[in-house]
Amino acid sequence: MDSRSFPVSSAIFATLYFLLSRNTQLAAHKIHREHHHFVTSVTVRKDLSFSSFHPRLNPTSTHDIKLLGSATISDDNGIIQIPDPSWAANRSCQAGRAVYNCPIRMFEPVTKSLASFRTTFSFQFTATMSTSNATDDSSSSRDRGGSGLAFVLVPDEFTVGRAGPWLGLLNDACGQYKIFAVEFDNSHDTEFGDPNDDHVGINLGTIVSMKTADLSGTTVSLHNDSVQRAWINYDGHRKWIDVYLGADNDHLPNQTVLSSPLDLSGYINEFMFVGFSASTAKSTQIHSVLSWNFSSTIEAFLQVPSERTCKRNLIHQVSKYSKVRYSRAPSGFLVFVAVVALCTLALVVLYSNSNPQKRSPSYSFPDIRRRPTPPSKPRSFTIHEIYRATLKFSKSEMLSSDPKGVLYRGTLPNGRHIAVKRFSQHLESQTIAPSIQARIMKRIHGLNQFCHPNLAPIKGWCYKSKEIIVVYDYFQNGSLDKWLFGLGVLPWTRRFNLIKDIAKALSFLHSKDTIHGNLRTSSVFLDISYRAVLADYALVTAIANSNRGENVLIGKRKDVFGFGKMVLEIVAGKRSGDMGEKEATGILGFAWNMHERGEKNKVVDERMGLGGAMEQALRALDVGLVCTLNEENCRVSMEDVVQLLKTKAIPKLPQKKPAQLS
Repeated sequence: MDSRSFPVSSAIFATLYFLLSRNTQLAAHKIHREHHHFVTSVTVRKDLSFSSFHPRLNPTSTHDIKLLGSATISDDNGIIQIPDPSWAANRSCQAGRAVYNCPIRMFEPVTKSLASFRTTFSFQFTATMSTSNATDDSSSSRDRGGSGLAFVLVPDEFTVGRAGPWLGLLNDACGQYKIFAVEFDNSHDTEFGDPNDDHVGINLGTIVSMKTADLSGTTVSLHNDSVQRAWINYDGHRKWIDVYLGADNDHLPNQTVLSSPLDLSGYINEFMFVGFSASTAKSTQIHSVLSWNFSSTIEAFLQVPSERTCKRNLIHQVSKYSKVRYSRAPSGFLVFVAVVALCTLALVVLYSNSNPQKRSPSYSFPDIRRRPTPPSKPRSFTIHEIYRATLKFSKSEMLSSDPKGVLYRGTLPNGRHIAVKRFSQHLESQTIAPSIQARIMKRIHGLNQFCHPNLAPIKGWCYKSKEIIVVYDYFQNGSLDKWLFGLGVLPWTRRFNLIKDIAKALSFLHSKDTIHGNLRTSSVFLDISYRAVLADYALVTAIANSNRGENVLIGKRKDVFGFGKMVLEIVAGKRSGDMGEKEATGILGFAWNMHERGEKNKVVDERMGLGGAMEQALRALDVGLVCTLNEENCRVSMEDVVQLLKTKAIPKLPQKKPAQLS
């Protein structure tokens, strides 16, 4: 170092040391005080009480209750009625809601905690006769009854759902509609998985109940004109719900009609509207609510703005509304910044003087901007984007898994939900080579060239450090395995429609000389209309079958075999591994054994209560078996399968199980 610069540098350092020692503590304290936002908790409670809805007895009810669709408040007895009984022309195919006019806090976003609530209400179902059926006794007897009533938590105060069995809960525009409902249903709609025409159900974002309770074995029935009372208690801490049902003048019953664990986190917003929803189909039943009490509590957290935030807002307001300029003394934080800047400058000067031949290195930053990608085309995601969207591949975001990888739910910064398939590390280390990346990209673009309502397009991919990730659209209704093997019972009519949807999608792919390669119930998703959508295509293992020729033919045969095995699982309502040790080949071996014994009806899921649809279920079972025949028995094509499902033709099967099943 130059000797002349030494006294100067010593003086600079002495000055800096003095300033730092005097201001560091004050500056650190000021930083903490000015930037820290203190949070305070407060218990938020809401109580509603309507012993009557008549304006004379309860003057605020006119303003507190918002009526939507065909809902009304009777002027005679002050009760909520859906539909309006004064509509003499037609009371069929009507839907309505009655909700409390102000939203209620039901979810705390800071702590992700749920509100606890209790509600009780008296209600009555009154079956009347429509004018169109008044002259036909047989028709009127068939059309008596209705679809039922539901207590609801809904995100807005203006939406009314569809009439008929939809209970006014959802409509075609409700894509990802957050709704919670407890339905009191006296209509047997097999399409929605109803157990009978006298039940209570819990609905989460869908018209299909995730949990139902049959009332036929209780002392309460929804098929009379008496006044009933319901009690619904939800514990937000335990995430548990209890539903009671009894006569209006009774106390809280000792036994629940429905009790279940229930996590509402993904199905409600911070604020929700509470109330009732009902609808009619061809029936003319009037759904009445006579009285209603509701109370909720939640621990809410309020952020207190810092002193600095308040001062900044004051400066902004003074500059906006006043001609007098706001001035203040420099803060300790600014002094601290100035000291650091001087220190840095002194170090740069000293370093430059001691190394006159060296030059400070230049830094270049990569341009991370990319051209906007059209929504219809897949794009490349960075690993950082995927990491943030899936909350670091959190277990809470995991949708399903198979030997080839794990499927996660993700949320992009714009709020859009995606499904993210992360392929297994051990599989990648064995099969992925640098040359395969281009072939995977070619397969992705090839799959996206096809447009079919039962095929999910690939939205993007990520390839980084031997990590292969594929991005699809997210389907709120989840995968088929959750519906088949989870809570509730999927009705046969919906299962048969799903089988036909899967067959059409697979036949379309094969017509384009393309295979799926990963056909299983976890790779089939249900869209908003409960149609089957194929996704989760095999990318890594299907590369060998991606070329035209014999490899494509082999891949198609494997797809047909996978489809046949899936059909057996759909008909039986059991996973292949749920058949026990005595059936070494799982559902496939069990189905063939029952075929040999002439007892195929034992394969069919008895929970569905098929009745007259047993013949159709057995035909579908035969279609599944014929798809699993080996090559010597001439396994059918997917085009043949589609035709078999359209007609009542019965596939020809050998009497004995083939020696080899694949």
